[in-house]
Amino acid sequence: MTSATLRLTIAGLLSSPALVLAGGLPTAANSIEQVVVLGTMDKLTGVPISATEGTVFDEQLSKRPILRTGEMLEVVPGLIVTQHSGGGKANQFFLRGFNLDHGTDLATSVDGVPVNMPTHAHGHGYTDINFVIPELVQAISYRKGPYYAEKGDFSAAGAVDMRYRNTLASPLMQVEAGENNYYRGLLAGSTSFAAGSLLLAVDHSQSDGPWLLSEDFHKTNAVARYSVDTAAGRLTVNAQAYDGRWQSTDQIPERAVKSGQLDRFGFVDGTDGGDSSRYSVSVQWDAPWATGQLHALAYAVDYQLDLFSDFTYRTDTENGDQFEQSDDRRVYGGTLTWTRPVEIAGLRHDVDLGFDTRTDRIGEVGLYKTTERRRIATIREDEVQQVSYAGFATVTSHWSDSIRTSLGLRADRFDFDVDSDLAIQSGRASDSMLSPKFSLVLGPWRETEFFFNAGEGFHSNDARGTTIRVDPADQVTPVERVDPLVRALGTDVGFRTAIVPTVQVSASLWTLKLDSELLFVGDAGATEASRRSERSGVELAAIWTPLQWLVVDSDLAWSHSRFTDPDPAGNRIPGAVGRVASIGVAAEHPSGWFGGARFRHFGSASLIEDNSERSDPTTLVNVEMGYHFTRHVKASVAMFNVFDSEDNDITYFYESQLAGEAAPVGDRHFHPVEPRTLRVTLAATF
Repeated sequence: MTSATLRLTIAGLLSSPALVLAGGLPTAANSIEQVVVLGTMDKLTGVPISATEGTVFDEQLSKRPILRTGEMLEVVPGLIVTQHSGGGKANQFFLRGFNLDHGTDLATSVDGVPVNMPTHAHGHGYTDINFVIPELVQAISYRKGPYYAEKGDFSAAGAVDMRYRNTLASPLMQVEAGENNYYRGLLAGSTSFAAGSLLLAVDHSQSDGPWLLSEDFHKTNAVARYSVDTAAGRLTVNAQAYDGRWQSTDQIPERAVKSGQLDRFGFVDGTDGGDSSRYSVSVQWDAPWATGQLHALAYAVDYQLDLFSDFTYRTDTENGDQFEQSDDRRVYGGTLTWTRPVEIAGLRHDVDLGFDTRTDRIGEVGLYKTTERRRIATIREDEVQQVSYAGFATVTSHWSDSIRTSLGLRADRFDFDVDSDLAIQSGRASDSMLSPKFSLVLGPWRETEFFFNAGEGFHSNDARGTTIRVDPADQVTPVERVDPLVRALGTDVGFRTAIVPTVQVSASLWTLKLDSELLFVGDAGATEASRRSERSGVELAAIWTPLQWLVVDSDLAWSHSRFTDPDPAGNRIPGAVGRVASIGVAAEHPSGWFGGARFRHFGSASLIEDNSERSDPTTLVNVEMGYHFTRHVKASVAMFNVFDSEDNDITYFYESQLAGEAAPVGDRHFHPVEPRTLRVTLAATF
């Protein structure tokens, strides 16, 4: 990209238009049809099956002020990413009326390798993307709803895939510094190697955060990526490594802040925190085969987490309430897909066939009672093997220039084997599910398309919940087992249009029903099924390019979330955010100035079922401005939380007991947003 022109790439996966400020082009292996447009958005491109799927490319990502890595995923319209503990812990996600905790019902992958961790020590579906190096991400693709046969576990609300680039145009050195002892350094570059390209990168950062307890968050990432094109196809080998350690201030009780006992950025237990690592290798092969296109992926992941938390403080007046969650596993898996267009009776049909499998060998998933990170009791300790297999197929039929349908079917099987320290909790379980999908697309007429989607999906439950018999806390009280798989049913009606010059707009009206809500009680070591639920909502997104060097995007989302089974406790779903809004500006001026700004808002949510306690809304504004001094040197300044909002990243309502209190007290507990923060970045290519 030259400094004189801001390029817009409208990808074949594009439908929701709040996205596309693009730079580097996808590789052929990604199979994304595209067209490059200079300063205009007057044409629809690609063949999406829904108004709520899209792809965001690297140039938009680079113009978004991002405080922490997880916020990259906020390019997905309606998705909010927050944090309720130390920076090394997985983020908290909110989408389509879900408090997704750390990832349940949001399937996340990097180059096709899944990130969600099932049967995890802290939360089922745990999604930690701290291992991602933002500057290497070439594109983020997203899809919402259970309408895609190739998407399986955790994808009922949505699915996100981050794709790394294969090469860098020039070696990159980047340094960052900011308040609260924040420092980061990045070295990255690519070179010709063995007839292909080898990309190497290493990234280290540290931060103390604004908390009275120094966060002391240190993380190191490294990537080695080799790609080569041959006469037979393209081979990509990717190796990644991540190590992080931190101290954390978990959410704190509101009563202690109001009384002056705690500062807003204070803490109760100064020994909370953790360490985590993730090492992975993956191999991709893309090639023409049998008059179609073949894609094969195999991966292996070595993962570890030790997490120390204390949410209730002193209900155990002698030892305190801190606990440790430990997870040590190996993950192996792969995907094989084949795509081929066929012609029947003069009509084109695109056939997609696929198979995927995954095995999690969890050597230890444990829950321990601790004092100052010292184990004093074992609540439960398990070895788990969880294996899944799936076959899927989709046929997209082009009935005319303005009518096409997509019919899909996915078949999944899960096998669980739990070996617990308490024999009665051990056992095996299995389950299978068929998930049909259907989409109808009408248009385009005058650069406008209409979409109808209906489909079934699912999420799995924690393997330990499928074999449990007694409460791990007392090892006596009987506990009901949960279903291994929980069905979801969704519908979407939407449209996208480019009828107005320089503007694209999309809208969607959706519903999603779940047979039960997953509830993981982390400090009890138990997974519980909850009541059936129904969510519905409206999503609007727009992108406007008034000038070749300027893009404005916005998205708004409203949702209504309720339990559908009657209960005297009430029908509200705790943590279900009803309103989300985002407005952003990205600029690359011919004079050399560049930057971006974002307004981000998420509304109030019920904290308990009867709606008697609610969280407060949160609004933040982040800005970044920079200048290209030469073709190879640029600098930028970013300010986060420009107006120094005292809102919260997360709020819960539950009972806790502080030192000096005679009994537990029901109260709101919160983790504040970080105060106004300044960071400076200097980057050079050579």
